[in-house]
Amino acid sequence: MPAKQIKPQAAIAVIGGTGLEQIEGMTDIRQLDVNTPFGKPSDVITIGKLDGVDVAFLPRHGRGHFISPTELPARANIYALKSLGVEQIIAVCSCGSFKEELAPGTLVIPDQLIDRTRNRVSSFFTEGIVAHIGFAHPFCRDLSNLLFKAARDTKAAVHNRGTYVCMEGPAFSTRAESRLYKSWGADVIGMTALPEAKLAREAEMCYAVIACVTDYDSWWEPVAPVTVEVVLKTLRENIDTSRQIIKRAVKQMPKVRDCECASALKMAIVTDPAKIPAGQKEKLGLLIGKYIR
Repeated sequence: MPAKQIKPQAAIAVIGGTGLEQIEGMTDIRQLDVNTPFGKPSDVITIGKLDGVDVAFLPRHGRGHFISPTELPARANIYALKSLGVEQIIAVCSCGSFKEELAPGTLVIPDQLIDRTRNRVSSFFTEGIVAHIGFAHPFCRDLSNLLFKAARDTKAAVHNRGTYVCMEGPAFSTRAESRLYKSWGADVIGMTALPEAKLAREAEMCYAVIACVTDYDSWWEPVAPVTVEVVLKTLRENIDTSRQIIKRAVKQMPKVRDCECASALKMAIVTDPAKIPAGQKEKLGLLIGKYIR
């Protein structure tokens, strides 16, 4: 399927994780069933206005939570949002904590990632085209700072910066794994920030995470290991706060981006244009069209 740019619908998107399958308060709602060269996204994408701002919303695991972390169509999700004109993505996810002070109910706006996934395609650039994006700062610093300030304005218990370990899942960590990640100095662990963050950077989109701490993973001996019941109970409380943060943040988004995300591909594509298969040029035209014809 060739790359296709749909008439811009929204510059801001929210990817909702466990517990966040809709954003209350959206008006002028319509739903789009989007196709991409990488298949269908997780679900239909909802477009609407949030306090007068155009926002796209995509439930990461599908409505009803039927897609596991490993099976998420991440490339289709990011590509679909890009085709709708999205430039900035707020991703919401649950996570476990490796720090006593990051108690359940706390929010973290992480600034670093450790990739422990094994079975996920993490790049758009395959099959005859290579691009090496800069990823030293895996989350957009401007968008992360905006989310942190919005969280403080809601009086939420929020921590700015932190290292997020992204594990494969869907099982939770063993105690040995949990203690290993803690010894690395990591702050939280989750299953969904990757490959979303990498793909968003390749698509020159800003991406930042609101990580909702639901448990202490499995490292802390006096505390019972994480269970789904514990995660869902705490997450329900965190999600309400996340919605408030999102409402504040979308009204403060800059109209013009000057962060590194906006031009991430400018010097990243290393393949000789003459060597790139015509099919790949067409397939990735939405991403590379301004650099390679």
